[in-house]
Formats: sequence, structure tokens, C-alpha cells
Amino acid sequence: MPGGRVVLGGVTARLCCAMAVCGALLAGCSSGGDGPRGAAAGTTDQGAVSASPSPTAVVDIDPAKLPTTKDQAAALVRDVLAQPSAFGPDTVRRSPYESDPRRWAVLGDDCVWEQRALPEDVLASVTRHYEVPASGGRGSLTLSAVVTVHRTAEQADWENAEVLEEMMRCPSQLLRSGEVLTGLTDVPNALGDFGNGYADDTLTETGAYTSDRLGGPYPYVWEQTRIGPFTVAVSAKGAKGWSETDLFDRLRDPHTRMRVSLRHAIERDTPAGTGSPSVSESTVTKDSRR
Repeated sequence: MPGGRVVLGGVTARLCCAMAVCGALLAGCSSGGDGPRGAAAGTTDQGAVSASPSPTAVVDIDPAKLPTTKDQAAALVRDVLAQPSAFGPDTVRRSPYESDPRRWAVLGDDCVWEQRALPEDVLASVTRHYEVPASGGRGSLTLSAVVTVHRTAEQADWENAEVLEEMMRCPSQLLRSGEVLTGLTDVPNALGDFGNGYADDTLTETGAYTSDRLGGPYPYVWEQTRIGPFTVAVSAKGAKGWSETDLFDRLRDPHTRMRVSLRHAIERDTPAGTGSPSVSESTVTKDSRR
């Protein structure tokens, strides 16, 4: 995002902003795709991750627990990322299994995804790839999980907003040769909206996935949540025999587990019997949309 960024207090407000100034956004926004949804490089503070000021702050983050180097950030991300079994006992690793934490996917002006080096306002971003092999008349289901560490909560907040911008300027997106997303629709929810009691912001993207090899169109789902300076995302590209509901069911548990793992890693310790309990996790469903 070029120049100064106007913080409007959450991705829902930024949706209105994006619609109003979409032409200006196209000149400088970049983001993640099959991997992370990324914020564009800008003129940002080069210091360590900051937990405040945060637009909502669903978690009482302990600044001492936040990573201050790229290596620390990458290690934390790998601890949080889901193992294949989180998606179901029939899920296996795809090859390559894990992305380079120094790179992420960016949607170009031509609506084609490509890998680029991380901008300076991101410490680390890792994507893991999974697969449910074809069986019982169903095709092979492709899944992914992504955790990204921004330097500030505002930068992570803007990452969610840029997913909305991408959907408006590129309703059709080329993931890679022979793989296309079409008919994309994004639904954002701030903390407290429509059952969201577990993240500062949530965003759900749905659409259709078509592959030269697998056919289609099949359902496509991307779900992303922001907790402070972190974004946590899961996605599923459908295949023969898989419904959109099936995809949401596969993504629910790993997405929840990663959010819980992240909270435990970064929240402030509260002595037993003091303070108030943290906000409870809510089940992510199609009807309570990030």
C-alpha cells in the first residue's frame, strides 16, 4: 500500500474504504494467494513486532513473547502450523510440503499469482500443503495452512483488507498454469460480529476452482483470521465429489487448533485464580464467517 496508511479500525470498515478508493489501491497493493495473503512493502518501522496499538485486541498479548527476529518468527510459525492429521486421518503431506519463510505469494497487476521476497514489514510467513488422496469416487482434495508474522497489528489488519481489494480487482485469478479461481466472494467480520469471539478480524473467501488436470469448476474456500500482528489461514481447493460444506468441515478443526496454539504462545500469563478467563474459541462455520 503506497504512502501513508489510514487505519479505520478493522477490516470491515476498510471494505468500504477499498470500494471508495479502489482505483488508488490498484497501484500499490500486493498480497498472498495460495500461500499467505500479504501486505505490500511500505515505509514501516523496522523494529520488532508490536502488539499495540491494535484495533481490537482479542488476546492480552505479552510483548516479551513476541518474536523479534526472522528466525524466531519462523520457529513460532512452525510450532503453530497444523500437522496433516489435523485435517483428518486420511490427510497426507504434499510435495513440496513447506514453503520458504522468506517468500510468499503475491497477486500481480495481471491477476496472476507469483512468489516474491517478503516485504520488510513481515518477519516470516510459512505455508504448508496437504492432500486428501482420491478415493471412493472422490477426487484428490488440496489443502493448505498459512501463518504470517507482521511487525505490527495494523499491518496484519491491512493484510485482511487487501484480500478484499484483490477480489474486487481480480474476480478471476490464475494460481499457476492450468489452475484458475473464479467468482470470488469475500465476507469479513470484526470481533463481536456474527459469532466472532475468537479473533480481531475474520475473513472468508469462497469461489470456484478449475484445473486443466482435474476439471471443474469445484468449490474453493479460504479462511483467514487476525490475532494481533499474526494472520492464520487455511484453504481448500475442491475436486470431484466434494461440496463446499465438505471443505468447511475439513478446515474447521485445523484452523481452530492453530488459533488456540498461537494464543497459548503469545498471551500474557495470568496467575491462577486472578484475572478473567480469555475469550473462548468459537467454531468456524460457513454461517459465522473470516
